[in-house]
Amino acid sequence: MTKIVNYGLGNVRAFMNVYEGLGIPVSMASTPDELLSAKKLILPGVGAFDNAMERLEESGLRETLHHVVQDERVPVLGVCVGMQMLARSSAEGTRPGLGWIDAEVKKFSTSVKGSARRVPHMGWNDVRLTRPSTLFDGLEDARFYFLHSYFLEAHKAADVLALTDYGGEFACGVSSGTVFGVQFHPEKSHQWGSRLLRNFAEF
Repeated sequence: MTKIVNYGLGNVRAFMNVYEGLGIPVSMASTPDELLSAKKLILPGVGAFDNAMERLEESGLRETLHHVVQDERVPVLGVCVGMQMLARSSAEGTRPGLGWIDAEVKKFSTSVKGSARRVPHMGWNDVRLTRPSTLFDGLEDARFYFLHSYFLEAHKAADVLALTDYGGEFACGVSSGTVFGVQFHPEKSHQWGSRLLRNFAEF
């Protein structure tokens, strides 16, 4: 069963609603034991990086989450700040990230190519796939909803699944082994987001 990691941040209910609408079994994982029985995991996140990492630590889920993802190889999908948490560190704070993706999180500059750039990056944007992935099956021309001021910079080009242009391209989709991340909000991205969440649950 697909489980949403419930550590006190992220719109868990929105993910539940999408999966329930698709008729796909889903539940929350709020305890270590609930994590252990997951077949797929979604790690949501909103707000500041350090606060998200602190909340995950305080929830008592981090150690078991690491075991399930890294040792048991249960696929995980980090979303928005949940994707940024997959990195080693973030310019938004001082706490270390999960380190499941060899990457660091940086802040958008408010100027690019001599022009002003609005930060946060908010609204709908196109996604360009860099390589085939079951996660993006049927989504070659999709648009997704973004809301963020920081972006993940992967150290290995092979870890990048998809790019978005916002005054320059940045990674909006990454993967390494069974670890996946998307910067946009699939739970707010209508039919395209529903398709991506279905893909994740079913591959």
